[in-house]
Amino acid sequence: MEIMGDSKTVIKKCQSFNTDRSIIGAIIRDIRNRKDKYQEITFSFIPKAKNIYAHTIATEALKRSESFYLEEGIPEMIRRELERRGLKPPD
Repeated sequence: MEIMGDSKTVIKKCQSFNTDRSIIGAIIRDIRNRKDKYQEITFSFIPKAKNIYAHTIATEALKRSESFYLEEGIPEMIRRELERRGLKPPD
């Protein structure tokens, strides 16, 4: 599995083995706890301009004050927003 993001801080924290005490520490711990479910996992930085899908997902989640994981696919609300923006949802 490859996890891509546009926050260098989050990517570095996910790659680190140190305990994170920042405001996003719980999210980092959750990501680390899920790492064992996969044979291989990598974290990659992608600039926001190059990753419109992740940016749209994050923006919509913030607007709705919702959090979710994409383990079971892209939520329907995100699919509709991508289509509204003229983008085809990724597979």
